[in-house]
Amino acid sequence: MDPVATTLVILGLAILAFVSNRVPLGVVAIGVSLALWATGLLGLDEALAGFGDPTVVFIATLFVVGEALDSTGVTAWAGQQVIARGGRDRRSLLAVIGILVAVLTALISVNGAVAALLPVVVVVAARAGIAPSQMLMPLAFSAHAGSMLALTGTPVNIIVSEAAADAGERRFGFFEFALVGVPLLLGSLAIILLVGRRLLPTRIPSALPQDLADLTATLRAQYALPTDTELVTVERGVTEVMVPPRSPLIGTHLFPGMATPSGDLVVLAVQRSGEDLTAPDDTLRAGDILVLSGSWERLQHHTARDEVLVVDDPATLRRGVPLGVGARRTLVILVGMILLLATGLVPAAVAGLLAAVAIVLTGVLTPNEAYRSVSWTTVVLVGGMIPLSTAFVSTGTADAIADALLGVVGSGSAHVALLAICVLTVLLSQLISNTATVLIMVPIAIVVATDLEVSVLPFLMALAVCGAASFLTPVATAANTMVMEPGGYRFGDYWKLGLPLLLLSLALAVFYVPLVWSF
Repeated sequence: MDPVATTLVILGLAILAFVSNRVPLGVVAIGVSLALWATGLLGLDEALAGFGDPTVVFIATLFVVGEALDSTGVTAWAGQQVIARGGRDRRSLLAVIGILVAVLTALISVNGAVAALLPVVVVVAARAGIAPSQMLMPLAFSAHAGSMLALTGTPVNIIVSEAAADAGERRFGFFEFALVGVPLLLGSLAIILLVGRRLLPTRIPSALPQDLADLTATLRAQYALPTDTELVTVERGVTEVMVPPRSPLIGTHLFPGMATPSGDLVVLAVQRSGEDLTAPDDTLRAGDILVLSGSWERLQHHTARDEVLVVDDPATLRRGVPLGVGARRTLVILVGMILLLATGLVPAAVAGLLAAVAIVLTGVLTPNEAYRSVSWTTVVLVGGMIPLSTAFVSTGTADAIADALLGVVGSGSAHVALLAICVLTVLLSQLISNTATVLIMVPIAIVVATDLEVSVLPFLMALAVCGAASFLTPVATAANTMVMEPGGYRFGDYWKLGLPLLLLSLALAVFYVPLVWSF
């Protein structure tokens, strides 16, 4: 079979697998790499080169940095401080939330920022008497706009920056994305504030994230805990556990005020069938509920064992404690990484690796926590799809598609060609990963720019803008999916607010971007 036709068949099968949502994204990406090798389009080294690409390494390190910010309570503190100043007015809260999530996204990626702020926004919405469905979709969509504020906002930015260098142009600067990111964010917030209420549903969700303050109040009331007892601090926490069948704790004498057998935790309360157990001669039975207090580390250690079933995971609760242990170290490391990236003293992958190593060496995260923090699906997705971009170039597929595109739109106007590429990008990014979409479109955009004898910079920056415009479906990005359940959204809710935001992105990509990065 002709190499171009083979490449397009592999692309078509990959898109079908992505859209079906039945095959894991990582499996699809690996399948693409293997198919390129099996069909002889690429050698083995080329087919697997994506997994060692510096772009993939840098993306992986950003997950470690994001986990450090989240687990040490930096994001919780930022959310509480800024959102608390938004008052109870819906528009004020949405503006503050939008700006906050955009700034966080620029530093730790869309998914990390949305995951960190989602519980805070739900709590704020409840306290302000606003349906979470009126605030959570704006949270996700503002994060998409915020991804264009800095190089680290999304893997797409890193991909287009490296592609520019590979095409013989310069890399984009760390904050250069903000030249289009700021108007994109301001325009998105304007749409959300002006028409968001009418375009968003008002629903009561089926499940909500845990409010740490609400939890402690509930524990005090349910177990009659003294009001002068501080249940949650930076160093110490509290959690409920249940004694399961066959637990070694069955038959143990435990009552409020005494230490657990390990000596690490203190029993604050014991209940059986809703009744308090206070007598020293009472022994534990299966089904008894205990409220335990201790250091966060020991709570996490003991509740992870089979002797109890944890009600609220301490590791999750700890994230709600503002500026916890390791927060200052994390902030110093973050600032250092940003300075390295902004000044270009070292390659981006090196800056990310230095930050990730520093986070582990300073004890902010353990090696296992750092490994678990990485979204390996994203890493494998990018690593597996990079060879497809290589095949697009080496087989002449990018040239063929570019020629066909120019044959339709003509070769007289770079704006028309840019519009065609942007429309194709936004359509694909609603169905498959925006990262995979941009990897497919990059070689096509470069060939089109080369054929038109214009700079590739506006084409690649426009791809980044359109790649961030994944608004129309809940499966377009992980952030869209995250807010679906707590917001009580349905599949058809997304396009109503998403469509005007997508049109804004298209307009900026086609008309504004060439004004800043000229053809």
